[in-house]
Amino acid sequence: MAFEQTLQKTRNIGFAAHIDAGKTTTTERILYYTGKVHRMGEVDDGDATMDWMPQEMERGITITSAATTCNWGDYRINIIDTPGHVDFTVEVERSLRVLDGVVIIFCAVGGVQPQSETVWRQATKYNVPRLAFVNKMDRIGADFHDVLHEMRRRLGAEAVAIQLPIGNEDKHRGIIDLIEQRAWEFSGREDEPPMEIEMPGKMRDLVDAFREHLVVSLADINPDLEEKFFAGEEPTPDEMWGTIREATIACELVPVLCGAAFKNKGIQPLLDAIVRCLPSPIDVPPVVGEHPETREELSRAPDPGEPFSALAFKVAVDPFVGHITYLRCYSGSVKLGDRVLNADTGRKERINRILRMHANRREEIEQIGPGDIVAVVGLDHTTTGDTLCAQNAPIVLERMVFPEPVISMVIEPKSQADEDKLGAALRRLEMEDPTLRVETDRETGQQLIAGMGELHLEVVVDRLEREFDVAANTGRPRVAYRETITRAAEGEGRFVKQTGGRGQYGHVILQLEPMSTDERLAYEDQSKGDEIPQEFKRAVASGVKEAMGAGTLAGYPAVGVRCTILGGSFHEVDSSEVAFKVAASRAFQNAFRAGRPVLLEPVMAAEVVTPEEYFGDVLNDLTTRRAQIIQVKTAAGDIRTIELKVPLANMFGYATALRSLTQGRATYTMEPDRYEPVPEDQQEQLVG
Repeated sequence: MAFEQTLQKTRNIGFAAHIDAGKTTTTERILYYTGKVHRMGEVDDGDATMDWMPQEMERGITITSAATTCNWGDYRINIIDTPGHVDFTVEVERSLRVLDGVVIIFCAVGGVQPQSETVWRQATKYNVPRLAFVNKMDRIGADFHDVLHEMRRRLGAEAVAIQLPIGNEDKHRGIIDLIEQRAWEFSGREDEPPMEIEMPGKMRDLVDAFREHLVVSLADINPDLEEKFFAGEEPTPDEMWGTIREATIACELVPVLCGAAFKNKGIQPLLDAIVRCLPSPIDVPPVVGEHPETREELSRAPDPGEPFSALAFKVAVDPFVGHITYLRCYSGSVKLGDRVLNADTGRKERINRILRMHANRREEIEQIGPGDIVAVVGLDHTTTGDTLCAQNAPIVLERMVFPEPVISMVIEPKSQADEDKLGAALRRLEMEDPTLRVETDRETGQQLIAGMGELHLEVVVDRLEREFDVAANTGRPRVAYRETITRAAEGEGRFVKQTGGRGQYGHVILQLEPMSTDERLAYEDQSKGDEIPQEFKRAVASGVKEAMGAGTLAGYPAVGVRCTILGGSFHEVDSSEVAFKVAASRAFQNAFRAGRPVLLEPVMAAEVVTPEEYFGDVLNDLTTRRAQIIQVKTAAGDIRTIELKVPLANMFGYATALRSLTQGRATYTMEPDRYEPVPEDQQEQLVG
């Protein structure tokens, strides 16, 4: 019972948002007001607690998600601060996979921005309850009501304000709590608590209208409140909080708060809302997985009496303690020295050290229990997405799926001495980052690194030099093109070889059909048992998958292909797995050539924010880059926001070009959207 009480007062939450919306600044204030730190760090000064990497300090952005723990009253809050830049979206993805709730921060000026939508989709994918915090209410152009409207329109969110701001821009001084109907003023000085004031008279009509909307929204969810509403009775604050909590946990409602984190306004009410609205580990459904051998569905409740189960959601290499694995424990418990089973690999691993992390600082603890988010030392063979469990109760939890890289570059050691070090360093970085790929160019034999964007690869090269002392030369970034077919086609492949003794014989007939390029390969076997024996079926599938790695146009990986094995033949003596693998690969290539293959390029969704005076120049430049303008919005003052779709190949070096065009006053963000066919003239150049 004591355990349940402790777990009921635990919150595993994250902060996520578009870049520069104020996540790290908000986290710094929360750490200060919960007593975790005694001095607030600032992102712009490069001394934010959660941005501890040298690259984060220099660039003023979050690159890697950082974990910490703090206390608000008698509640324990485990926090993960995630990056906002799209190049590091994997950090958000794997954090949301293990969190019970998330605070999504919106800029009061920018509103719902591209990465806000991406984060929202990720939270929906994992069914994570959300709070919204409209930050930067003190900025010129801040509009709380506009952000609320955009959340409903662009995100389809059931967003309901539980606070209203008192004043906007430089007149922002506090908030009104619509549930308690109380007004609070913040001085902006970090050491002064909020002061209750009389509600401004001119806001009374607005408060009444928003409170009525809140009560009606809650009455739609809770039948008891609906009865009270029609009886003309006012619900009590406790009834309202209880309904908001239930609806938030069920993802039926998104409570919206506001403030200005940089000016220390609205942080304490946000902390109150986190513990009141977001779920504890007990409030979320038991985690579901399957038995690694029988595939029987299993579940684990957040109870120390259940068998141990945990998900490894992040791997890092610490220069002081070595290989660190971040775990979210769902059930059971383990202590120092215990051995656990990696259900994905079948290997047993030992828990050498358990660390409760505070950014890059750490505190040693003795035991892990349900709801804990900790780092463990000693799991050298565990990678991101692996399940750790009790040896006598194996379970595999759902793995995370990460996006494919869209950009690559050649990387070579500067000297012979760097050659061995480069390979080892890249292997470690690839282990840490599931969106980083280290590959070899089939044609040139050069080593490539592939990632999510220019900044992603730039940070990788920077880390090689700083952390691993490896000097490397890099080539110009290259687009990760793909190939697909445009019509159905059949192909036949034979591999026949006679060498005097036992020969080789394999014969496969297959059909390829185009499908959505969002998927890579759909595979179906319609061959009869007497055409390809069962023992060679796996080799045929392996040959097809290997052939998918290089299309017939320019050797880029193939996507969007439905492959059906129609038949083939075999020889009683000469057939082998190798022969059928080669035959399947040849059949695939022949069918792919006949399917009118085309080259696909990654198209990005981008947003450019520019002052009015440079709008024409920026628009003309985007047109030359084959950009498709979706819409242009006018914000406060003379700011224009251009939403567009543009091929990635035409956006290399755009940051420098945009700075030059606008004297450094414009900004842009970009994220992968979809793959589209390359125009014919360009395809000829690329294939040639």
